Amino acid sequence: MRAPAALLCHSFLLQLAAYIVRPTSAYRAIELGVDPSLVGLIAASFALIPLVVAVAIGRWNDRGHVGPSLAIGGALMAGAGLGIHLWSKGLTSLLIWNAVVGLGHLLAVVGQQTLVAQLGRERLDSAFGTYTFAASLGQAAAPLVLAAVGGSAVLPDTRLLFAIYTGTCVVLLVVTPLLSHAGKEDRGPGGDQSLRSALRVPRATRRTMTGAMLLSMLVLAAIDLIQVYLPALGVEREIPSATIGVLLAVRAAATMASRLGLARLAARVGRTRLTYISTIAAGAAVGALAAPAPVVVSGALLAVAGFALGIGQPLSMAIVTAAAPPGTTSTWLALRLSGNRVGQSLVPAALSAFTAGIGTGGIFVITGIGLLGTAATARILIADDP
Repeated sequence: MRAPAALLCHSFLLQLAAYIVRPTSAYRAIELGVDPSLVGLIAASFALIPLVVAVAIGRWNDRGHVGPSLAIGGALMAGAGLGIHLWSKGLTSLLIWNAVVGLGHLLAVVGQQTLVAQLGRERLDSAFGTYTFAASLGQAAAPLVLAAVGGSAVLPDTRLLFAIYTGTCVVLLVVTPLLSHAGKEDRGPGGDQSLRSALRVPRATRRTMTGAMLLSMLVLAAIDLIQVYLPALGVEREIPSATIGVLLAVRAAATMASRLGLARLAARVGRTRLTYISTIAAGAAVGALAAPAPVVVSGALLAVAGFALGIGQPLSMAIVTAAAPPGTTSTWLALRLSGNRVGQSLVPAALSAFTAGIGTGGIFVITGIGLLGTAATARILIADDP
């Protein structure tokens, strides 16, 4: 298997595993009697450790340690799967194991994105579009697993789902050696400089980086909130878990479609303009999910939201990679991921405090408003296409 094919397979498996374990953790929490207002803490725990160590991992990858980053990440995710399968008896243990999953996921993602940046430097939109297409394929498959296991029950068999997650992580580890050699010796001229020097860039570049990272942060937080709160909304409205699984798959499939044709779309509309237009569309669709509506209408809204949300992530990667000085690509990509983890930890935790007052539907309204504000900010900060 050639390195690019192995990389796409690795990306698929990584996201399949992550998108199985996270809604399953939400279901397990509800199963254990945890107050629904605290479910957002599970999403926050996934981001907690990565929030602190992301940039250090990025520098480590810039120094040529892509292979170990991928291997350790997969091992942590598999180990956490065993732990969460056998020893998740309450909210505290769920939070701890999800934090370990988050760290392993970060190590693997930084390694993957470093390889993509190296392999696709001349065609960033296409390279990151294809990479994230494989990731969204995994995201689409995960809810179908959830639907198959859950059937018509409101609460699925979480033990079986955690076992499937662990098995997926084991396969991920098997695939890792096929690509871990790639990039091992590919250091840029700035790979050995200090972190402070690596982060020293012109003001205009910093503004563009900030805008891209902010957009990426809110887009990913919105996707996470859909993953966590749509099951909670399903329980609240007595929607079967199988139906929720199909709705989540619709979101992921639409995301996949947008990424498959991303290079052509960006070339026609312009990379910068496309980032904020797509975020506006996502904000409107996500906010509308709060309204009581037939399942078909919710599916249509999730399709629009999924298509629009799928654009922000790969384009923000392309913007950051294009702007990063040589030898600092992994560091800046990791800093972008660190920003993502800020959104994944602070946004769900903050919204959890308001869930009791505004209801699960209100979470979607606030998320939609946040996306609209992010689109306006990105329009100001990100430099126009050259």
